Amino acid sequence: MLTIVFSVSRDPQMLLASFRLGAFSIGISAPGLAVAGETFWRSPAAMAATLWLVLNLPFPQLIILLKRGRVPRLLTEQILLTWRFIFILLDEAMAIHRAQTLRFGYGSVPQGYRSLAMLVGLLFTRVLLRYQQMSTALDIKLYQGDFHL
Repeated sequence: MLTIVFSVSRDPQMLLASFRLGAFSIGISAPGLAVAGETFWRSPAAMAATLWLVLNLPFPQLIILLKRGRVPRLLTEQILLTWRFIFILLDEAMAIHRAQTLRFGYGSVPQGYRSLAMLVGLLFTRVLLRYQQMSTALDIKLYQGDFHL
């Protein structure tokens, strides 16, 4: 957002508020504010629409819908893999959190922060391991770059 709001210009009169940095002025421009405002409101709207779609539409139906909408196969495969990795990430995070909770990992605020930091670090490691396992499984199945959708 900040990179949209701030502009670099040789003419400080074009900027609403600015400061000089050598021969240039860095500041806020009216068009930059307008674009930032649009982006600010579009982002949550897009997230809400995506979450609604994810939570209300079974994935096989989404694939059928994408096929009928003539969405490129490569994009559909990318959505399939992203979907898969999101649920791998959630599954691993829930398993780690459950184990930490059972071992009283969130008993106090400092302990909770420490547990959360450990969760993030371990989550990254375990997701990479799951990705390697999935890659190995695809290699064993002689994956040629196409998923049968």
